[in-house]
Amino acid sequence: MPDLNRFTAILEQLAVEAAKIDRQRGEASRPLFDEQLFFCRSKLLTPCVNEVRSEINALQREHKAGKLLPSRTQHICEKVIAQIQAIQRELATQQIRRREPKPRYKQRRPIHELYQDLAQHQDWERRLAAMQRDKEALIGQCRTLAEQQKLQKEVLALEGRLSRCRTALAKIEQEISARERKG
Repeated sequence: MPDLNRFTAILEQLAVEAAKIDRQRGEASRPLFDEQLFFCRSKLLTPCVNEVRSEINALQREHKAGKLLPSRTQHICEKVIAQIQAIQRELATQQIRRREPKPRYKQRRPIHELYQDLAQHQDWERRLAAMQRDKEALIGQCRTLAEQQKLQKEVLALEGRLSRCRTALAKIEQEISARERKG
């Protein structure tokens, strides 16, 4: 059994630093780490530290209960070490990131590219709506419940895609109209 107290001591220090960075920086624009490394998909560091802490606590509980297998111990310890190293790297890069120049404005795309995007999204919207109508028409012709459920799932997935497409379309249209008003 590895010395989990050492992990715990490292984690306590990381927790303090993570909380400080989270307060200063706030949420990142996307999750900080890959889902292979952290299940929590957090945009803050503190939940990641808490996930590592819960892994260590689980190891300690299993060890006390006498249910801990050597292969599991090795796997969990390797993962915990990788998680700790990832958090340490993230904390270490904070100094560098603070010195990076902040972008002053978002790069504006030429209006002709916006119109091309608009046309592309309108085509996708038309095709997705047609696919959805076709699938809905097929539901009534299903012979088994399994076929019907499969088609209903496909219809739901198409509804989601169509909704996201329409949201993107609206954003592109807003950007075009804003740009045209400005001249």
